[in-house]
Amino acid sequence: MLLQLALRQSSRACGRCSGAALPRAYTSASALHWPRSASPEFTTDRIRNFSVIAHIDHGKSTLADRLLEMTGTISKRSSNKQVLDKLEVERERGITVKAQTASMIYEHKGTRYLLNLIDTPGHVDFSYEVSRSLSACQGTLLLVDACQGIQAQTVANFFLAFSQDLTIIPVINKVASLYVVCAIDMVAADPERIARQMESAFDVDASEALKVSAKTGINVDQILPAVIERIPSPVGDREKPLRALLFDSWYDQYVGVVCLVAIKDGQLRKGDRIVSSHTENKYEAMEVGLMYPEQVPTGALYAGQVGYVVCSMKNAKEAHIGDTFYRLKHPVEPLPGFEPAKSMVFAGIYPVDADDFAQLEESIVKLTLNDASVNVQKETSLALGQGWRLGFLGTLHLDVFRQRLEQEYAASVIVTQPTVPFKVVMKDGKEVLIRTPADFPSPEHIPHHVSELQEPMVLATLIFPSEYLGPMMELCGTRRGEQQEYQYLDDHRVMIKYKLPLAEIVTDFYDELKSRSSGFASFDYEEIGYQESDLVKMDVLLNGKPVDALATVLHRSQIQVVGRDWAKRLKGVIQRQLFEVAIQTAVGSRVIARETVPAMRKNVTAKCYGGDVTRKMKLLNKQREGKKRMKRLGSVDLPQEAFLTLMNKGGSTGGR
Repeated sequence: MLLQLALRQSSRACGRCSGAALPRAYTSASALHWPRSASPEFTTDRIRNFSVIAHIDHGKSTLADRLLEMTGTISKRSSNKQVLDKLEVERERGITVKAQTASMIYEHKGTRYLLNLIDTPGHVDFSYEVSRSLSACQGTLLLVDACQGIQAQTVANFFLAFSQDLTIIPVINKVASLYVVCAIDMVAADPERIARQMESAFDVDASEALKVSAKTGINVDQILPAVIERIPSPVGDREKPLRALLFDSWYDQYVGVVCLVAIKDGQLRKGDRIVSSHTENKYEAMEVGLMYPEQVPTGALYAGQVGYVVCSMKNAKEAHIGDTFYRLKHPVEPLPGFEPAKSMVFAGIYPVDADDFAQLEESIVKLTLNDASVNVQKETSLALGQGWRLGFLGTLHLDVFRQRLEQEYAASVIVTQPTVPFKVVMKDGKEVLIRTPADFPSPEHIPHHVSELQEPMVLATLIFPSEYLGPMMELCGTRRGEQQEYQYLDDHRVMIKYKLPLAEIVTDFYDELKSRSSGFASFDYEEIGYQESDLVKMDVLLNGKPVDALATVLHRSQIQVVGRDWAKRLKGVIQRQLFEVAIQTAVGSRVIARETVPAMRKNVTAKCYGGDVTRKMKLLNKQREGKKRMKRLGSVDLPQEAFLTLMNKGGSTGGR
């Protein structure tokens, strides 16, 4: 009986993988239940702003579902599965990409509280979303899976919250449901061991950790009382002049830019005239309200509250994340804002059809408003025409951005091979940052003008079961890694830290990591500056003509392997022409590898049934001369699959 129950619940748990569209767990009608007149009632001492942080797939969004149900914000339905994951790409991939805010009303010991919950992403590529979300909070729930334990992003998120002096409540998830749903994981699950692990790694009291099951809802009712009792209320004064921090924004096709703000001081009412500290532009607050979990107009926001404002901002470029809004004629000291996100991976994005350039540009502007960590610069390629060089926080970030362009804006784009930013130190001491291989100095230029070439380095943190120590050290060693730290978290789990070149981890490193550890290893990294390296630029030539969009910068030790691999890959995707196509990879004038796509041959002698052999030879010689002329004057059509083949290297970006 127990096994049948486990199988039934397991099948329901896997229902979201079936590919069918999931019904919405709430409708706009649910917004009607918000007591609009109650907003002034919630003074700062009756407000709690908190977020949920964790490693990917530890149950953040499921826990958010249960909290929203428990407070009556959404109705209890079987279809409530990650209701705050509103993007199509999030539901398809089963991950959170965009932080989402939801307000709740909860009564505790006879007093009603306004709770603002922010559900954050768990992947390292979206850590900028987490850092911005934490700026609007006074505390956070640190969620850890009872089966998997502490993972790499758990460590990173903890120190991110700790650096902002937030109250951290440890929560161990998937505890009660282990004996029903995850019966297969009962041997591996040990909540007490995980609690001791958190105490050892984070110096938190193991007895204070809440043990819950977000899927079944067991012990979830302990979380909100703990939030109210442990997390401090926001500091703010309604009587002071308005100070509002802009920490997120998105574009609405009907009202323009919608700004998500945290009110630090004062009040923001509908009809108020406000000013941006960054641009000094003046706006009128057309609509003010809370996310419940959709937009619900309340007419006003007060100190300590987190909500949205529609202020007739029509140009997406006017919204600057970290900006401070104040009331007209009542200037205030701007809030510190955020440290700008540092792009770690760059790639070129071009429209498939050159006529779609203007439309694609508008789509990119709107999408970058929703994702402030993307760096955008225009560039031109001889092979692909006009496009953009975009900077991302990682390869998954790049792949999600491309998918959102295609799904939300129906854009058809070509994405080039991702690269990392290199630094060139000139002999006169000047430093030049190279974001695209086209700007890399030529071999003839380097000896006379360049002092050294540098590549970005990262400090990678890997956490995995101890039996995989050998394969993990071998993987990092083959990627030019240097071991920095080695530590046992408990009797079974190891944490190692390696200094690695960023270029080594933006391709297929994650896939190799999961493959060699049977999926148990987790991975996180942080930038630690630049280091001198022996770098070279490898060109791809088609019939002797370089294709700038396929050029890349590599370490000298890799050019033989990568050069041969790329030539073979391109031979498989370039279609046969009426003339022979020579594919070469080269460093300067030195050819590394060559592959040849044979020409399509028309049988020009098919109708010569008799006569002297010179008749056939004349036709064949004429065909040969024509092919030489076509090879000299003709152009090779490079399909989009060529760029995808070189970028994916077996699908590394899509599988993260």
